[in-house]
Amino acid sequence: MALKRGKRFEGSVAARWVAWSLCAAFFVMTFFVYALMFLNEADIVRGGLPFLGIASAVVGSLVASRQPRNVVGWFFLASAVFSTVRALFGEYAIYGIETSPGSVPFAEVAAWASLVLRVPGPILGFVCVPLFFPTGRPPSRRWSILVWTLPALTPVLMVFDAVAPVVAVYGTDIRNPFGLDALAPYMGFFQVFLIVCIVAFIFAAAMSLVARFRASSGVERQQIKWLTLAAAILPVWFTINGPIGENFPLAFIIADSLIIAGIPVAAGLAILRYRLYDIDFIINKTLVYGTLTAALVAVCLGMIVGSQFFFRSLTGGGSQIAIVASTLANVALFNPMRRRIQNLVDRRFYRTRYDAREALAEFSARLRGETDFDGLTEDLITVVEKTVQPEHASLWLRPTEGSEEGR
Repeated sequence: MALKRGKRFEGSVAARWVAWSLCAAFFVMTFFVYALMFLNEADIVRGGLPFLGIASAVVGSLVASRQPRNVVGWFFLASAVFSTVRALFGEYAIYGIETSPGSVPFAEVAAWASLVLRVPGPILGFVCVPLFFPTGRPPSRRWSILVWTLPALTPVLMVFDAVAPVVAVYGTDIRNPFGLDALAPYMGFFQVFLIVCIVAFIFAAAMSLVARFRASSGVERQQIKWLTLAAAILPVWFTINGPIGENFPLAFIIADSLIIAGIPVAAGLAILRYRLYDIDFIINKTLVYGTLTAALVAVCLGMIVGSQFFFRSLTGGGSQIAIVASTLANVALFNPMRRRIQNLVDRRFYRTRYDAREALAEFSARLRGETDFDGLTEDLITVVEKTVQPEHASLWLRPTEGSEEGR
């Protein structure tokens, strides 16, 4: 037993050392990426902010060092490292070919490496993570075909990239130095094939997460809720971020990076089981205030458009009164709409909690006018059974002085 415990301890120390070493390497490479971007006079809009990589590296290191047998942590960490290595090769190639031609060696090789490494990062982050989340194993044996297809097809896609006569570094004119011109007529088909494969993998991984959720219960179901909530925010953000990107580019970059980085953060919280059961409260409030915000924005825009149309038809010009009126209307509608939406969400998604609250409200109303003690006792026991749902419920009243016995 002592030997097994010692091996386990040594394994955990080795895993911790490897995980945090890779994390440190990620931060060093990220520093050099942004240093080269500065030398290349790159726009921050093109480079973005490294929040996703930082979140993936840190969360991956935490999970891998504490639960080394859970491959999800290693997938997050490897995804961050692969993506950063690719970005480093790309910026190095730009510096050696466009910014200062001939100043550094192997610039063309770096451009080629940047192209070859574009597949592993997305595969690890968007396919392997949901497929193995949260236990580090696929949902069931039926998903083993996907598990074996990934390591077989990924090298094939990388080989195609290695010889493809295409642009090697995104956003530049640097082409693949080892691209075969004979493949040029087939590149349209290859690009479609690559996109279809990656999208199919991502869809299959998402379906595996759905299958896992339907078969799960307890802790595992709460863990999946964390990841699902973070992922569900993305399509909403992609729907509304257009105007933000046009009018507030810096705010858009920061918000976009933080929202996407929320996926590894949520996954890490779920795997490490930090405040795991708070997710139901967060989902509830997200549904309520998300719906409330959309409703208030719709009311505000409707009132502004309608009022401006009215004033233009009446006076030939607009008026600031519409904006003031819509603001006051939103203030007046906030609490009534919030209560109504909260009841609607509870009734639709949290039926047990809604029934318990209704039972308590009904009992409180009856308590104010009830005079029959026996009837009140039965009502109290009924309310306890509806709200707490114990296996057995009974009421015992401690006898007081002058009373014959407790009930």
